[in-house]
Amino acid sequence: MLKNLVQKVIGTKNDRELKRYKKRVKKINDLEPKYEKYSDEELKEAFNAIKEKVKKGEATMDEVLEDSFAITREASKRVLGMRHYDVQLIGGMVLHDGKIAEMKTGEGKTLVATLAVALNAMTGEGVHVVTVNDYLAKRDATEMGKLYNFLGYNVGCITSEIDDDQERKKQYLADITYGTNNEFGFDYLRDNMKYSLDEMVQRGHNYAIVDEVDSILIDEARTPLIISGPTNRKLDNYVRADKIAKQMIKDEDFTVDEKNRVILITEKGIEKAEKLFGVNNLYDLENAILAHHLDQALKANFLFEKNVDYVVKDGEVVIVDEFTGRLSEGRRFSEGLHQALEAKEGVEIKEESQTLADITFQNYFRMYKKLAGMTGTAQTEATEFSQIYGLEVISIPTNKPVIRKDLDDLIYKTEKEKYEAVVKKIKELHKKGQPVLVGTTSIEKNELLHELLKKEKIPHAVLNAKHHEQEAEIIAQAGKKGAVTVATNMAGRGVDIKIDDEVRSLGGLFILGTERHESRRIDNQLRGRAGRQGDPGASQFFLSLEDNLLRIFGGDRIKNIMERLGIEEGEHIESKMVTRAVEKAQKKVEALHFESRKHILEYDDVANEQRKTIYKFRHELLNPKFDIDSKIKENRREYIDELLSECEIFPESPKEDFNLEKLVLKLKEELRSEFSEDELKDKDYEELKEYIIEKLEEEYEKKMSVVDEEQRREIERILYLQILDNGWRDHLYQMDILKTGIGLRGYNQKDPLVEYKKESFNLFMELVRNIKNEVIKTLHTIELRDEKEEEEIKRLEAELKRMEEELKAGAVMQHGNEVKNESAKPNTGAKKPKRNEPCPCGSGKKYKHCCGKSGPKKGVLASSVNG
Repeated sequence: MLKNLVQKVIGTKNDRELKRYKKRVKKINDLEPKYEKYSDEELKEAFNAIKEKVKKGEATMDEVLEDSFAITREASKRVLGMRHYDVQLIGGMVLHDGKIAEMKTGEGKTLVATLAVALNAMTGEGVHVVTVNDYLAKRDATEMGKLYNFLGYNVGCITSEIDDDQERKKQYLADITYGTNNEFGFDYLRDNMKYSLDEMVQRGHNYAIVDEVDSILIDEARTPLIISGPTNRKLDNYVRADKIAKQMIKDEDFTVDEKNRVILITEKGIEKAEKLFGVNNLYDLENAILAHHLDQALKANFLFEKNVDYVVKDGEVVIVDEFTGRLSEGRRFSEGLHQALEAKEGVEIKEESQTLADITFQNYFRMYKKLAGMTGTAQTEATEFSQIYGLEVISIPTNKPVIRKDLDDLIYKTEKEKYEAVVKKIKELHKKGQPVLVGTTSIEKNELLHELLKKEKIPHAVLNAKHHEQEAEIIAQAGKKGAVTVATNMAGRGVDIKIDDEVRSLGGLFILGTERHESRRIDNQLRGRAGRQGDPGASQFFLSLEDNLLRIFGGDRIKNIMERLGIEEGEHIESKMVTRAVEKAQKKVEALHFESRKHILEYDDVANEQRKTIYKFRHELLNPKFDIDSKIKENRREYIDELLSECEIFPESPKEDFNLEKLVLKLKEELRSEFSEDELKDKDYEELKEYIIEKLEEEYEKKMSVVDEEQRREIERILYLQILDNGWRDHLYQMDILKTGIGLRGYNQKDPLVEYKKESFNLFMELVRNIKNEVIKTLHTIELRDEKEEEEIKRLEAELKRMEEELKAGAVMQHGNEVKNESAKPNTGAKKPKRNEPCPCGSGKKYKHCCGKSGPKKGVLASSVNG
């Protein structure tokens, strides 16, 4: 009560922020008459002048904001024929301040972004504008590009169609780059797998504006970006597990917890599975993989629904994004679940993959120096934006008041009754001529409604993941008189539905929701498709007690109300209390999802620190100025320290206790370096260590002397990078295994996250040590051969092979003069001579000093790298 009183007197924080922005809006408006008088050339010159000031550091972006916004607005009027409203100027300032602008649908968010983009691109460090799909990225880059070009900027666009790295690099080098979240994220991961700075396409993370920020930073944040490679594991176990899962009986052999999406096998189920697998104990270490496969097979068969969670398209299982209803081509469920679904559907099972590089959207977008976002629906997730990204949400009023009528939900007992009522309502609206957009939560329900409307001969357009190529076109027609459009949740995010005066007189666009989504934002997004810019419109949701949300999270309470009221078949209840109960159920699910995303992030934060360390060092290695020589010397020292310790040689031990025999063997085995016990004895710890290091350095320098300085650095750099990458991949695989089983530590009264941090730190320290040691072993054991020698060996091998074949055929031919010396006959053994063996030409010299010898040609690495 006190809080409400204080808010009434001094206003909310949001009100106070808006008041502050409105003062600046007035200053921008005051500049409008000044810039209206300028010619195009004068306007461009004025913008370039303030751009130069910012670039040189003579003025900050904040100081030139009013002029920048005023010029951008004037340029927009001339180039695009659109003038920014006052509320759009406020939106631009919110974005410039690195906050989230919550603006209702139809308020022109695309145009709002131009103000902050034009201002922030002045530094020359690049601005990224992130959209939800390629279509919007291309559309916005083309349309808004005209304005940016007028202001002297060039615009790039990154889409999945561009597969040439140099072309991508060119797009990133533009002042302003549009693209999707997936493309930006994957380019970052791919860049950190490159072997040259020139091959990297991104140039840093300066400032990003994320359009539909709730969709990208929240809905998609539960799925990390992963680049993977094959693991070469057996695939037949998936089919076995699927057959066994199909023989299990629900509620007898296992129970399903739909709320938490978990399946628990009963004692009876375990016995049955052991019998069917033909094993004594399913949870023995050797059978752990079978238990895992069975878990995933049960999930695939009893938790995941075809045409709801996934579709089968062209013989492949394709994920359906639960928030947008779009097909997520190229994405796969992890931990063998995707293979379990492939086995269930009887399509080709693809190899399980191993992570080569991964990152969550949270950690990718937190790399930007400044981040901002726009959406129509953000307040419901304001806490998450603040906690995870440090982003404040500012709700911006609409340009014209919203007059859309949001009607109370109608609730029916069964799904059948609900759909009958939905069809009846659509028929009624269609007859009247009022356009209707029908929202469904899955492809399956979308197609069910399509069939019902076909039966009733109601003309309609269907929009779901299977036809999203024509999405924009279908949505654009949805406001025409008498139009009926049935859409999944995506409902054309980012595309406005325009209506004419005749439709306005009929009540505007009617939004009909056939089910509440788990997230209130998605429902609000659907509602927001109507009533743009003061247009009339209406929205209503038709629900049933059989809907997943009500059945799992809140059905009993509503069911009791319906029974008390004695609701007959076909009748519905409509009350504020029921609508509140539904919202309560949604809040429960939102809280669950927030915890799930937070959980993923907590674990990824551990990996993220390691990722940043590895990628930072990798970047240093790619820099030609990096002192790799000192790094190798430092690694060699650490390696010898470790080797001495392994051979029980410690600073405090007496000389006579040193295990020199083991040390000599290790040096020969791991570094191919010849030492004798005699030369090492009578030396104390420090003398011994320095003597070995000095000798190894001499050997190494001698070996590397056959190549010039530049080639030597290149060899060292490439080898270091290869070892680093291989080690990192193996480490990610170990981390995946660790993450899979760490939850079980909870049964031992231990916090799994604390245990994960501890174990992963140990794994990381081991990785760093292994990389350093492997680099020293490899650099000391590689051989630098020269090309002439390689060619000579190949020529000699071919000659020997030819002679051997001739001997076998019993027809040795003499070429030219007869052989005068018996011992000069070539050795016709099939084996290639070793370097220290007698030369096959019969000279009596060792092969390496005779035919195997040639003047070294610089810079060729041995064909096999050992170590």
